[in-house]
Amino acid sequence: MLLAPDEPAPFELVKGTAASRFVITCDHAGRRIPRALGSLGLPATELERHIAWDLGVEALGRRLARALDATLVVQRYSRLVVDCNRRPSRPDSMPKTSEHTVIPGNAAVTPEAAEERVRAIFEPYHACIRAELDARQAKGQATTLILLHSFTPVYRAVERPWHAGVLYLHDSRLALHVLASLRAEPGLVVGENEPYAASELTDYGIVEHGEARGLPHVELEVRQDLIADERGVEAWSERLARVLL
Repeated sequence: MLLAPDEPAPFELVKGTAASRFVITCDHAGRRIPRALGSLGLPATELERHIAWDLGVEALGRRLARALDATLVVQRYSRLVVDCNRRPSRPDSMPKTSEHTVIPGNAAVTPEAAEERVRAIFEPYHACIRAELDARQAKGQATTLILLHSFTPVYRAVERPWHAGVLYLHDSRLALHVLASLRAEPGLVVGENEPYAASELTDYGIVEHGEARGLPHVELEVRQDLIADERGVEAWSERLARVLL
């Protein structure tokens, strides 16, 4: 067993009100490493960086969920253990290198060990999301899916000019509305499929929970320095709630 009985479950589900149409997911909210994996061979300073998690996104997700009365699903373990926004068959599902950092604990993951990471963390997290969406569908409850992430201001020594990004794949009906609304806000630089471009290979949540179900959805990226404190989290949660409602 990868996770010991006294270790936290891979996800936390915070139920919203029945009247709210919103479900929010945070794939990279946590930076825990299962005890059995030690530190993946990394010093604590590396596990505090963006390579291990989306800084600020859990606080933003919780505040936004309260503003929208939404249901929230938070993933607690580091994406260096298993990336819950990648298909498990992808090589970057358990990356050997992230940005310039080599991940020693991922250098030689056996197929059996990889399967256990998926079984212990990836599958329960996505099963929770599926169960919530299935239950809403069974009740005939309207659902809008928000996939929440954050990004670092500088990546590979290149500064990123965007304050936020709006990501979508084939279904742009909600994304383009959110994009236009955010771009109408004074002083904001908002990327369309920037700083990352959504794809079937790299965005598991969009494909499996949004497009496969035909749900209105959007993946939102907020720059980490803008949500590094309570004031920033409050400002961005209010802004996102305003453009989503």
